[in-house]
Amino acid sequence: MYYIQEADKPNFILNILFNIFNIVKLQNNSIILPIDKKEMSEKKAEKLAKKVNHILTKMHCRKIVLSKKLKNEEQFVNELYSYNCNIVDGKWLFELLSEKILDYIVNKKKLEKQEIQLSILVNDLSEVMLQTIKRLLQQYKKINIVTNHITKFKKIEDKMLEEQGIMIVVNNNKRRSLAKSQLILNVDFPSELINNYNIYEEAIIINIRNNVKIKRKRFNGININNYEIKFEGINQNSYFFEQIEQDNYNRIEKFSKKDLYEAQINQKQPFENMIRQIQKDKVEIKELIANNIKI
Repeated sequence: MYYIQEADKPNFILNILFNIFNIVKLQNNSIILPIDKKEMSEKKAEKLAKKVNHILTKMHCRKIVLSKKLKNEEQFVNELYSYNCNIVDGKWLFELLSEKILDYIVNKKKLEKQEIQLSILVNDLSEVMLQTIKRLLQQYKKINIVTNHITKFKKIEDKMLEEQGIMIVVNNNKRRSLAKSQLILNVDFPSELINNYNIYEEAIIINIRNNVKIKRKRFNGININNYEIKFEGINQNSYFFEQIEQDNYNRIEKFSKKDLYEAQINQKQPFENMIRQIQKDKVEIKELIANNIKI
């Protein structure tokens, strides 16, 4: 795992060296780029991405975390993707935190779980989301599963009714499925698909795996594509955080907390273990971001 960031305080000499030699600094498990506050040119993005890829290849590493500034450098990010870099973006953690996200909204908007209709839009059901749905079924009285794979999800519907006596609704009616849903947890529907549905105009939509734009003219709700967290614990065996303790400046602030936390999680462990770790680290939702509005 490598953490890629801009230099802490680029100075005049560093800027000259960058322009001439595109020098990249390797410090422990961090790759530091001597760039200023200006947006990267296409040429600079290509050269820096090539140098970063050279380091990662040499170190036999593909998984990286980018600073907040570098994540906004679209050309640089695309170049890294072209080298098959695995960029931690918080999306996997977003799915794991779905229950907390919903709780955050319910508390903020003073909603009653037993009264609202929650719709979950999902075609590719991961183990994390399956276990999350089972937990949500214990809390929400009206849960609606919207999917293109009706047959597959009907088996889940029958199993939940048989094992737990809980009834869920599985359907794919574009006119009615979302017409009354105050909360919509969109797991993996892209913009082109979700915009084919008749959406409740005051709905709150949480887009987990894809950034989605709602194009329906009558929609006046909240469309959430991003988030940030806060936490008290972290894997103290992480080499990155060991170095943070030794440094005299706060490198952590250069990165999104959600990316740092996701990077530390063993995603292959059982769901319940991950939930216990989240509780132990006191992970909470700091804010939700909808069309650049923080909630």
